[in-house]
Amino acid sequence: MVCTHWPVAITLVPESLFNQLLMKSTYIRILFLGTTLSMASCSEQFLVKTDPNAVAAADFYQTENDVLLGLNGAYQALRNNNGLAEGSGLFAEQRSDNTGTNDNQSNAGEPFQFNDFSILPSNTYLKSHWLALYQIVTRANQVLAGMETITFANAQTKAQYQAEAKFIRALAYFHLVRKWGDVPLVTKPLNSSDEIRANTFREKKETVYTQIVADLTEVANSSLPDVQPVAQKGRVSKTAGNALLGQVYLTMATTLDQTNRTANLNQAKTFLTNAYSKRTFGTLKEIPYADVFDVTKKSTNPEIIFQIVYRQGDVNYASGIAASNQAQGETINSLRPNTGVGGNVTPDLVKDYEDGDTRKDFSIKFANAANVKDYFITKFRDPSAAAGTTGWGGNDWILIRYADVMLMLAEVNLYLGDETTAIGLLDQVRERAKLPLYNTAKTNPTYSAKYPTLKLAILHERRVELAFENHRWFDLLRSFTPTELIAYFQAKPQADFGAAKVSNFGPKDYYYPVPFDEVKLNPEKMYQNPGY
Repeated sequence: MVCTHWPVAITLVPESLFNQLLMKSTYIRILFLGTTLSMASCSEQFLVKTDPNAVAAADFYQTENDVLLGLNGAYQALRNNNGLAEGSGLFAEQRSDNTGTNDNQSNAGEPFQFNDFSILPSNTYLKSHWLALYQIVTRANQVLAGMETITFANAQTKAQYQAEAKFIRALAYFHLVRKWGDVPLVTKPLNSSDEIRANTFREKKETVYTQIVADLTEVANSSLPDVQPVAQKGRVSKTAGNALLGQVYLTMATTLDQTNRTANLNQAKTFLTNAYSKRTFGTLKEIPYADVFDVTKKSTNPEIIFQIVYRQGDVNYASGIAASNQAQGETINSLRPNTGVGGNVTPDLVKDYEDGDTRKDFSIKFANAANVKDYFITKFRDPSAAAGTTGWGGNDWILIRYADVMLMLAEVNLYLGDETTAIGLLDQVRERAKLPLYNTAKTNPTYSAKYPTLKLAILHERRVELAFENHRWFDLLRSFTPTELIAYFQAKPQADFGAAKVSNFGPKDYYYPVPFDEVKLNPEKMYQNPGY
């Protein structure tokens, strides 16, 4: 918990961040101010000390460069593994049927609660996730407010900074609203305990979506470049704004009240098509699947739309995903030895790969070590000498790429009744994977039995194409009503999930529980989700 008397401040810290994401010399780190609504009252006698090296938020923004530093702080918040960075799979993939853990004892058994569908409101990992997402919101709000206090030499510079900050804020809220439903909606810095108390309530999810759409519409209509140059990889582009806005409309069409379904689907089609039309390649098969994740091609690969950039060999800013996913006795991911089981893959996912799918051998591998004897994740690799035995890899974390956009566009066209266009987009993804095109595949009795409809075929394709990229849980929410989702999970064989009990999945699991400490702030306005 954070005391409500926490000083509102921005602290300047010298950091040797890399050129692709941040500036080249001095960088900003914004303190997490406690305006994440995770605040508890403190005694009036509590001693408040202000960092003598800190600058009050109201006084910090004096120049355009100060705004850029603040914006860099918002980007930096994306790198938190408790939020949206490469180590955030616990909150998405392990919530789905793709990955999990068979260890129900480590760390008080709290990580196991996610894939066991037995998560408690007191789960400290869940609270950290909530806080990390609101930290992103807080930093975006700070920079948006701060830039209004200065005069820009070029109005376009200000507009672009605003678009970047609003994209970041919208991205965080999109995760919050899909994971918790109604959530506190804050669009400005909260600088007093009275402001904090006034904003400590859950806003209806429809209102949260309205704010997300408003933010992303500005991004889609902004003067940001369609594609960021190599030196600016990791920064928001107009294409990223269109792609995310299209996904938001698709999610609204499939998970909210169905009154506006067709209108939302048409909006989704518009913005996803806008993003797709901005690609700099012809068809997807021109880009080998392995190239998308190749650390030597990450800055120039035309399939990647938005990524969190990591720097190979840097103790502070290297990627650890390759090494952490590697199982004992293996060297395919990293030169760093690992004594554990690595990134566990459910048998349920392993069985979903079709024979001949080239993505399978790239994405997963069976480890023969005596204490493993299971599949582990190999999709993210950096066994280079530069990454070394420390495992300080150069993998970027991809948040949006074109195969994702194309399969969402296939989904939209299917719902709008245009199966021909939907199949064409689906086929581009299957062709790259060296699989039969859809109309041929559905003549195969095994394929047609598992995926009897085009909707299920697209869902399957998204699963194997985007495995371990934190999309699966949200794909399931879009594809099934709450009742259908329960039936879908409970029809799966328990043997394909290890120690985690798939039978635990029920109505409560459509949303996460609101962290217990948040509910305590105001049990009436911060009400708990059903089932917890």
